[in-house]
Amino acid sequence: MSAALPEAATAVRPGRLRRLAALLDPRAGPARWPILIALVTILAWVVVGATIDLWAPYDPVALAGRRLQPPNASHWLGTDALGRDVLVRTLYGVRFSLPIAAGVLVTAVAIGCVLGALAGFFGGLLDGVLMRLADVTLSFPAMLLAMAIAASLGPGLFNAGLAMVIVWWPIYARLMRAQVLSVRSLEHVDAAVAMGASSPRILVRHVLPLCWTPILVNATVDISQIILLVAGLSFIGLGARPPTPEWGQMIAEGATNFYNWWIAAGPGLAILALSLAFSFIGDGLRDLLDPRSR
Repeated sequence: MSAALPEAATAVRPGRLRRLAALLDPRAGPARWPILIALVTILAWVVVGATIDLWAPYDPVALAGRRLQPPNASHWLGTDALGRDVLVRTLYGVRFSLPIAAGVLVTAVAIGCVLGALAGFFGGLLDGVLMRLADVTLSFPAMLLAMAIAASLGPGLFNAGLAMVIVWWPIYARLMRAQVLSVRSLEHVDAAVAMGASSPRILVRHVLPLCWTPILVNATVDISQIILLVAGLSFIGLGARPPTPEWGQMIAEGATNFYNWWIAAGPGLAILALSLAFSFIGDGLRDLLDPRSR
């Protein structure tokens, strides 16, 4: 039994690799271009965040010119109310928005998947308590609950991230529990039980490997929502504080200078580009890992 399972798993991998190659093949036609552009966009933002100290012409929090200059040759996105370069601040903003969103997502997925797997596999009182807690959390709108938690913890990026983890983990607990319940009834799991395998071994070796497809797809799409939520909390003063060059904080500064549109345009377009990129990647992963969804 145990020898047959690795062979079956190995037989699946070449098919997925071929689908991945086809998914990323630019010769496959215009339908593949959005996914390739999305990958390039995300990679470009990562490179910018890692290297911007080496080539940025201005300090993101220092005076760079006259205040409220419109876009020009020296400042491509103009300057803000304090004379800081908007483009440089926008590029520096990825250092805050993307790591915070990724950290929130990884933490929420880890907590949610562990609790959901335990609830789905063992059931009983543990399942009842965890799912009722998840139901209570999910009964509130995500933004309102995150605002309430962040307000009680106090402003700051860490507290905003913690609030979003509290909001997001039940989503993955519910999703993982549903996957475990569906996989637990498969024949190979029954065979492992009949052979006397321990519950932890069955869960780790025979159940969890078949549960990750919807988790990965959902996580890739969710990171775009988390980026928006990070910006939203900073916009209302519950996230990053001035003079941090965080996108939501920059949009809040632009909201007080309505006629100087360029102050909010830079971070707004950055949020849009990164969110759309992750959404396209999520759609591509769904096509790759679950061809029936196409």
